[in-house]
Amino acid sequence: MPKERGRSGSALSDAALLAAHVRGDDRAFTELIRRHEDYLWAVARRTCRSPEDAADALQDALLAAHRRAGGFRGDSAVRSWLHRIVVNACFDRLRRDAARPTTALPEHHDHGPPDRIDHYDRLDTALVVHRGLARLSPDHRAVLTAVDLEGRSVAEAAAALGVPVGTVKSRAARARLRLAEILGHLHESEPVDGT
Repeated sequence: MPKERGRSGSALSDAALLAAHVRGDDRAFTELIRRHEDYLWAVARRTCRSPEDAADALQDALLAAHRRAGGFRGDSAVRSWLHRIVVNACFDRLRRDAARPTTALPEHHDHGPPDRIDHYDRLDTALVVHRGLARLSPDHRAVLTAVDLEGRSVAEAAAALGVPVGTVKSRAARARLRLAEILGHLHESEPVDGT
């Protein structure tokens, strides 16, 4: 059976690289991360709300993986193990952010008087929806983001979040109900005739 070959040409498997890192090879972990860096970045980016949060969470995850490498039991592929650590780091960051929520200021665009009213109405609605999403639990927000905002299938969202398909379905349903409760006032304030 042929061994995996990394970008730098290493003939060692992921598990062998992780084991070499545990034994003290200071280049093995770097090679392992190089093999999976694009995938792990994509996982962090999909799970976090911003590129900055994704970068911070990915850094936290890689430090955790570096420290916990000796605890890898081999029950799954190394890539799956890394995936789970990244998702957990993202969820930790989302929970921390929920404890101290912030809202980014919009960029100022002067479109003149006719467009300005519509622009501010849309901006106001977007901010209210963003605040509503922030009030969801990190698990519910992650599922809703994956399925409803990113357009992933339930199976794709389950694989990305490392949970069963049924969990994605139930979390999505609960998240939608909760978000509808939070944003119910938007529907009540809409004009009946659309003007």
